[in-house]
Amino acid sequence: MKYEQFLEELNKLPVDVTEEKLSKLNKYFETLVEYNEKVNLTTITSQEDVLLKHFYDSLTPTKIYDFNQVKSLIDVGTGAGFPGVVLKIFFPNIKLTLLDSNNKKIKFLEHLTKILNLKNVEFKCERSEEYAKTNFEKYDLVIARAVKSLDILFELCLPLVTKNGYFISMKGNLDQELDENIKVIEYFGCCLKEKLNFTLPDGSNRSLILVLKNNDAKVILPREYSQIVKKPLKNRVK
Repeated sequence: MKYEQFLEELNKLPVDVTEEKLSKLNKYFETLVEYNEKVNLTTITSQEDVLLKHFYDSLTPTKIYDFNQVKSLIDVGTGAGFPGVVLKIFFPNIKLTLLDSNNKKIKFLEHLTKILNLKNVEFKCERSEEYAKTNFEKYDLVIARAVKSLDILFELCLPLVTKNGYFISMKGNLDQELDENIKVIEYFGCCLKEKLNFTLPDGSNRSLILVLKNNDAKVILPREYSQIVKKPLKNRVK
């Protein structure tokens, strides 16, 4: 994606685009590429690809949720900060938690947020199933951009969502996978509020799902990760 097209597509989203924010994105890109030479953060490093697959993609959840009303946001499995840091740049009032089990990536994020002068950001180097044990129902919005199956994502992320809070999953097309996991959503005291299928400007398929926690969960904490993988809830919950 050329920079001009990036700006054009950005202006179609419900975000406030300013020179300061664009400058921070540019600094983000420079820092990412430089740091990536010594630590493997991402295989996507060309400016055109970063603009599309990292920066623009990170802002697509604004299509289904008003981030101006978010107080506390946790990005689960944040990696190099996508989508959490990009959302923080455009919605600076959010209290952001970046969660990842890779300490090298957390160190990068600490370095990055200092360079970008982002305030009210905390960093947690921990496995999400362990983090949930001491942070149950803490966040009004939980977000994950991941390749894991939905039932795994739900078990890792939904315990972190506060009552009347939301979870957003960012994946490729997931219609069939979502149908198989509706009961899992309900098992965690949640309901599906919205699903949006769309294509990125390069034609790639994307899906966003918005889940509301509107009830008490039948379980409180996620299981050990080995059990989550070996015994998927979608095969156990009826």
